[in-house]
Amino acid sequence: MAASAITRNSGHEHLASWQRRSCVTRLHRPIRRWATTNSNAADRVALRVFAPSHLCVKSFPRVRCFRVSCSIFNPAKWITALMYIMFDIVVFLVGFGVVYGTVGSAIRTFVLPRGDNVWLTRMIFRSVFRLFQLRLKRKKQFAQIEPVLALFSPTVLFIMPILWLLLVMLGYTAMFWAVGVRPVQAAFLLSGSSVLTLGFATVATLIQTVLAFSAAIIGLILIALLIAYLPTMYSAFSRREAAVTLLEVRAGSPPAAITMIERYHRIHNLARMSEQWPIWEAWFSDLEESHTTFSALSFFRSPHPERSWITAAGAVMDAAALSASTLDIPRDPTADLCIRAGFLALRQIADFFRLPHNDNPKSDDPISITRAEYDAACEHLLAAGVPLKPDRDQAWRDFVGWRVNYDDVLLALTKLVTAPPAMWTGTRPYAAEAPTYQPVIK
Repeated sequence: MAASAITRNSGHEHLASWQRRSCVTRLHRPIRRWATTNSNAADRVALRVFAPSHLCVKSFPRVRCFRVSCSIFNPAKWITALMYIMFDIVVFLVGFGVVYGTVGSAIRTFVLPRGDNVWLTRMIFRSVFRLFQLRLKRKKQFAQIEPVLALFSPTVLFIMPILWLLLVMLGYTAMFWAVGVRPVQAAFLLSGSSVLTLGFATVATLIQTVLAFSAAIIGLILIALLIAYLPTMYSAFSRREAAVTLLEVRAGSPPAAITMIERYHRIHNLARMSEQWPIWEAWFSDLEESHTTFSALSFFRSPHPERSWITAAGAVMDAAALSASTLDIPRDPTADLCIRAGFLALRQIADFFRLPHNDNPKSDDPISITRAEYDAACEHLLAAGVPLKPDRDQAWRDFVGWRVNYDDVLLALTKLVTAPPAMWTGTRPYAAEAPTYQPVIK
């Protein structure tokens, strides 16, 4: 038989030893592995696999292993095979990236003990709010808008884990497809069975088994995170609303600073009002931690339509500012500390939602409250018998010096959460020139 002829051994075709040594053997193993899991593609391109003599059709029943001499080596077919391999690698990496990004988003949203404005979470909030805007177009009165907005944050929390699980399933579908589970429907079926731990789809190879186990673990972790997340968030919501509800006894509904001062003067005395400042200083500290860690908590509305955490914060800080600047009572440092704790907390929340505000305002910067509104409030307090400082001009300048620290950030957060109308926290004449904000995560 000629030297270039094909030799036979036990009914199988093999290359002569001198021919095998002259072949490019480094590509044999990856080509065989690719062809084993891509038999359809291998048949389609009529792949010629250069294999050592001990490999045969029996070793790879799914692949047509042709034994040929190097004289008919076709580089175009090798390039085609490598292109298929590279495409599978790219698909696998894309699927892995989707799973990695989704799990990272869940960890940064649920587990990370600090405020982190995650891109995926932000997109979910924006998309859901655009759907809610369709229902709000024809509603003009706040009494009609408020019930719709009350469902916004719970709806986001309901959709968020579903979307995360769906993205994880899509990512594993791509990875299963890349390792040989064909067609796409079969890969999606295996991915869903693994992520949801249903177990009705089986795997064939070791790498598919590893992927199935990892998908099941990730699916269980995402569900467990949500189960642990909701009680923690609702506990923070209950702490917030307990103080907001108690404020109605002292400041009315919606809360107002002059109402709080007038009631303390009438029922107790103004000296007893200082007992509230340490309580609300601690409340502001808890507010900053909870509303930056649990972003959805900012959009949870109070059980009563006229209450809101942001209007309560504004009323308390305004009462403390009036107490420090306008009331003719001994100076109380706890009121100053309460104001500082308040505007620092609001600034942190505004930074989390990427709302623009002035971190270093000057005492003579304009505020949203006009001098006429301030004078009207002073006249109301005088009529109720509340002692005020005689120098009204200096009292106004002192009040502006306090209010300027939280004026713009208070109005920005009020628009963000679409708070109910309240004294000095609603739309002001000065605020009409400020940029508008949509009530959705920025």
